[in-house]
Amino acid sequence: MLFLERFFQPNKYTVMFGGVCALILTMGIARYAFTPMIPYMQAQTGMSESLAGWLAGWSYIGYLVGLFMVWLMRDLRLKDYFYRYGLFIAVFTTLIMAFHDHRLVWYLSRFFAGISTALGFMLGTGLVLKWLMHNNQKQEMGLHFAGAGLGIVVGALIVNFAADTLLGGLGWRGQWVALAAFGSLLLVPAFLLMPFPKTEQIEEAVKIDRSGEPSKKWLWLLTIAYICAGFSNTVNITFTSLITEYIPLEDQGTIMWMYVGLAAAPAPFVWDRIARKVGYLYSIRTAFAINIASNFLMTATTSYVAVLLSSLLFGFAFMGIVSLTLTIIGNKYRYRATQVMAQLTLGYCVAQILSPIIAGIIAEQSGSFNLSLFAVSGIMVVGMLCLSLMKRE
Repeated sequence: MLFLERFFQPNKYTVMFGGVCALILTMGIARYAFTPMIPYMQAQTGMSESLAGWLAGWSYIGYLVGLFMVWLMRDLRLKDYFYRYGLFIAVFTTLIMAFHDHRLVWYLSRFFAGISTALGFMLGTGLVLKWLMHNNQKQEMGLHFAGAGLGIVVGALIVNFAADTLLGGLGWRGQWVALAAFGSLLLVPAFLLMPFPKTEQIEEAVKIDRSGEPSKKWLWLLTIAYICAGFSNTVNITFTSLITEYIPLEDQGTIMWMYVGLAAAPAPFVWDRIARKVGYLYSIRTAFAINIASNFLMTATTSYVAVLLSSLLFGFAFMGIVSLTLTIIGNKYRYRATQVMAQLTLGYCVAQILSPIIAGIIAEQSGSFNLSLFAVSGIMVVGMLCLSLMKRE
């Protein structure tokens, strides 16, 4: 890295690009690519809905473990080390999915993929925020968070491409190999373009100033609202492709998941602009309402156009909730933003673990995801109430 910095100085766009590549790798490929892979693996391996839910659950258990690791880290150099280490884990856990069809191997793969996601997402976001802060740049993270939406699109495209090429002859194994190969390409800029923290940043991180931070009640209300969002977002993130096949719109599951990503990619930019005009809390409540509307739209019809609209609305809303929530934490808590983000996301992750497991079991018993979508929509209403109460704080 020091050798690289002799030839050019990091700037806002190179640092952002490195962060975006990290999100595409650790979220779009290591974590979210499992969603478009579910229909292929069901058809070729006989994987049940409940097993798919358990695999997603193990991914979120790994994510929870990763969040605990982030929450406990105070040393900026340690955060930087684990960020880079997590990039390699993301590639390896994706590749290992192709080598065996034993569920224990899959469980372990998804568990460590979840850890890599937490390290890449939370630590990468924290490192980008700190660089912007120390270089007097606006701490608007729309460009960075677009990497999550782009990752969804990239993962879906690779899954489709691999199925339609020579790799398709290898079946689902070839698709996982293709995902890992592209991930290894993303690892290079994600590793090299993220600057190492400088000495003054490390020293300043030790002197944490908590003046001007919101009240504990404010943070608890935001945490509860974020947990509520976790229940709804996870059902859609895990099962969008499968729900589409259930409707039934055969062979459209991966396409609908790609539309989720297409809507999610520009969403942080749009929500940043909306928040400038009307405020962050009102913007987050609006995103909650759109998320609920997308759930009801998914259950109300079998129309291709309606399901497409539901996918677009969900992608736009869920990415808005994540980006706006973490951006407001970054602005309010500054030097300890990474720890507060991890604390906030711990509860979100509990919802992520429970939601796909319960939804998968219900779907296997009832033959539909409608009941799960109605239930998580009700939970989202509770989250909107918490956001309303935050205005008093």
